[in-house]
Amino acid sequence: MEFRAATADDAAAIAKLHADSWRIAYRGMYSDEYLDGPVFEERLAVWTERLANMGPHQFTVVADDDGAVAGFAHTFTDLDPTWGSYLENLHAAPDRKGQGIGTRLMAESAAWVDANARIKQLYLFVLEKNTNAQHFYDSVGGEHTDSEIRTGADGTPNKALRYVWRDLHVLSQLRPA
Repeated sequence: MEFRAATADDAAAIAKLHADSWRIAYRGMYSDEYLDGPVFEERLAVWTERLANMGPHQFTVVADDDGAVAGFAHTFTDLDPTWGSYLENLHAAPDRKGQGIGTRLMAESAAWVDANARIKQLYLFVLEKNTNAQHFYDSVGGEHTDSEIRTGADGTPNKALRYVWRDLHVLSQLRPA
């Protein structure tokens, strides 16, 4: 498996994986109407625009398994003066979870942030009800610092927990077991 920077050609595959992941992980957190309806089209519009106009403070890495996107992560450098760089998305294909893809995507994202950001920290938000993701973030050294109500893509408010990684060097060295 190759871990590489995403290109505009990856937009549809990333959008499909993103929508498929949300349909499973966010069921009961986002509305069924959204998850069963426009989630793919909305994600496709987001990823088409984002990858066509990627700025220097953004990075999307994909796990490429013989031409198929098996996972991706998207990061913004120095988004917050207190918390540092924001890992906005981290998804492994639902049928590929538990294979180390998320761990490697975290490591690749942390290495990129370490090389490109002023503030050497990484943070993300995870929905409180997404306990599987929380267990993963705990397992890779994330520190739960606080929580806030965040509005989802479908307009649903949910409590989200902030996780922070203060030592990017350690995170960037992670490799799947």
